[in-house]
Amino acid sequence: SSAGSLSLPTHRLPPLAPLPISHATAVSALGHGRQAHAEALQAARTGLRDVRFETVPLPTWIGRVDAIDTHALPTSLAAHDCRNNRLAHLALLADDFEARVRAASHRWGRHRVGVFVGTSTSGIFQTELAFRDRDAVTQALPAWFDYARTHNTYSVAGFVREALQLQGPAFVVSTACSSGAKVFANAQRAIASGLIDAAVVGGVDSLCLTTLYGFASLELLSKDIARPCDAARSGLSIGEAAAFALVQRDDGDASTVLLGHGETSDGHHMSAPHPEGAGAAQAMQLALARAGLSPDAVDYVNLHGTATPSNDAAEAKAMATVFGDSGVWCSSTKGATGHTLGAAGALEALVCILALERQWVPAGLNRTQPDPALPLRYADHTRAIPLHHVMSNSFGFGGSNASLVLGLKA
Repeated sequence: SSAGSLSLPTHRLPPLAPLPISHATAVSALGHGRQAHAEALQAARTGLRDVRFETVPLPTWIGRVDAIDTHALPTSLAAHDCRNNRLAHLALLADDFEARVRAASHRWGRHRVGVFVGTSTSGIFQTELAFRDRDAVTQALPAWFDYARTHNTYSVAGFVREALQLQGPAFVVSTACSSGAKVFANAQRAIASGLIDAAVVGGVDSLCLTTLYGFASLELLSKDIARPCDAARSGLSIGEAAAFALVQRDDGDASTVLLGHGETSDGHHMSAPHPEGAGAAQAMQLALARAGLSPDAVDYVNLHGTATPSNDAAEAKAMATVFGDSGVWCSSTKGATGHTLGAAGALEALVCILALERQWVPAGLNRTQPDPALPLRYADHTRAIPLHHVMSNSFGFGGSNASLVLGLKA
């Protein structure tokens, strides 16, 4: 059925206990770690550049992490070697994240810490390289190729679990561009149920030929730098990133908390959003209901904002449905990082954490012609604004929608 015909009983949802976010980090085209991301966002600096990846001749822009190419995994993890896992490892090493997780595993026990990771294409680039290196006669894949540990969808969660020496439940969420947000919801439910006491959540997606050529075939790649919410927007810029957060049942030192999550699946179309943003609006409403907040309590929304004509238009309608003419500040940071696909939800959750900690709204870069059809209070420049509650939107192919509400710890 059409998502517009669904009626969700949000009034029946009791607020969830706030889930402390003990630590978070990321690696993207903006740099390595929290400080690099904070500085780039505050300075309104983009990490996007003309495409330089493998043999790709496409006229587009990308957000690339150059350090992946020279980063070597430890010998104990060498069997997992691929671009995706190297990217994940770079993030695990940033901001003493590994040490924070070790402390949590000592506190709760390794079997009580889960690992939930979002990804879209996982390590598919390793398979692309393997196909390039097939036997000329038999077409057999090379002996060095290890599908299970480098490309299989679960491979990145298995790698993270092994790298952090954890023994709790682990799985991957692969719902396109909502993946990295939905893992927060999985962790909040698992901890609330008593299954675990803490979790490493995050998203990892790396550049590959399939993604670049695939989005080009869908005519969704822009030849220009991505311009979310611009009247002349023409498509997205692909990026790569790994972002992780440690969430725990209780942490008196945490400054930010996950207050609520909302997930819907409107199933409107395989790749196009519902034109009225119905499922997206419902995800936002569910997140607010679980957080026990009214729309006017939200100070900032990090938009999904891919810079495709249909996505930004649909999300603007969803925003109007939920927030009316409240004038809530919003922006899309994909003009800075690129669209990092399965990692986007986790990366943008980190952006929201940084915004709460530093009390500013990050700029939505590259918009030169505001679209009058999008009635949004859009931040073209980084603004110092008091923030108490923020929302992060992530909407994926197939109508897989997720919204997170985060806030300062009371």
